[in-house]
Amino acid sequence: MSPRRDRIMSDALKEELAEELGVAEIVRREGWGGVSSRNCGNLVKLAIERAERALANEK
Repeated sequence: MSPRRDRIMSDALKEELAEELGVAEIVRREGWGGVSSRNCGNLVKLAIERAERALANEK
């Protein structure tokens, strides 16, 4: 078994993004496995947009 990789996104950030995307209730009820692939992709896209904005604000 391979060692567990460090997490890129904190659980708190994932929960915040899930709230913003309207899938937080699904996550609470069913876990992340209950979230559709499309919504998971949207969550990643939103996280990337936030990271890009944060980097732009650092300049």
